[in-house]
Amino acid sequence: MRTLIATAFVSLDGVVEAPGGEPGYRNSGWTFNDIAFDEAAYEIKGREQDEATAMMMGRVSYQAFAPVWPEMTVEFAGYNAMPKYVVSTTLKEQDLVSNWGEIVILRSLDDVAALKQTEGGPISIHGSATLNRNLSDAGLIDRYHLLVFPVLLGAGKRLFSDTDRDKQNLKLIESESYANGIQKLVYDVVR
Repeated sequence: MRTLIATAFVSLDGVVEAPGGEPGYRNSGWTFNDIAFDEAAYEIKGREQDEATAMMMGRVSYQAFAPVWPEMTVEFAGYNAMPKYVVSTTLKEQDLVSNWGEIVILRSLDDVAALKQTEGGPISIHGSATLNRNLSDAGLIDRYHLLVFPVLLGAGKRLFSDTDRDKQNLKLIESESYANGIQKLVYDVVR
């Protein structure tokens, strides 16, 4: 069985929208604005490229990443080399880029559950706020890699839904604090 890992930059109040500067959100680029860069805080991002064997994203994140990431051969060499799974009911095969390796469209959460049952290593979920919320609500996420930033953003897409559901316990397996206020929190979902 494969491990599904949600990885995210998240504000202290749970917002994940536009951390790297994507257009259309009033706080776009909040991970870089007014927060001192500390290379150590991003060590987990390099480790994710080394440990994951596939990458998953929703349609919106795919459409944002696909034109850019294949050209980032140094920063994202590991991600670019691994298979990608895009969860979408609307994306068509002809919408996929041809320069980013193997890309498979999954049409439902049932398809994601079936993928988890296959042989292979961890699958890392990138961006994809809506997909993360749906996967979490369906009990499909196994681990969270969170970099929590010392900002409150108010409005924005959140990592977790407000669905009324049963309590889900998490087990902290790794944490670290950095001088710039970022917290690394790695949690396993307790089943």
